[in-house]
Amino acid sequence: MQDALEHVRRIVFALPCVTERLSAGAPCFYVGNRKPICRFHDSDFAERGRVSLWCPAPPGVRDELITSEPDRFFGPTPSASGVFGDWIGVYLDTEGGPEVDWHEIAAIIEEAYRLQAPKTLVAELDRSSTPE
Repeated sequence: MQDALEHVRRIVFALPCVTERLSAGAPCFYVGNRKPICRFHDSDFAERGRVSLWCPAPPGVRDELITSEPDRFFGPTPSASGVFGDWIGVYLDTEGGPEVDWHEIAAIIEEAYRLQAPKTLVAELDRSSTPE
């Protein structure tokens, strides 16, 4: 599922000050190397044996998405310290189902970025996406 990882990389590296490093064996993307904005899980690593992307989500969004589309969204298992408790998982392996909507994935990643990034970087993102 290298293509999916490359799609995710194109999306996240368009955001200001994003870095990538492995975290528990999975590619993880951070704002300024500190706050995670998403984790990519391939089928070998994923808890459900599927390719997925995990992102922090605003309050209520996780439950809403899981309830409305349980075939596409799930709640990652929280770590012992509670990390991932409010994150949303989205499946990226869609064999036999609808194709991945990369615009939707970009919107999910941008929302996660806005939750994790300092206000100065969010303002920079807003300036870069506003037409002049």
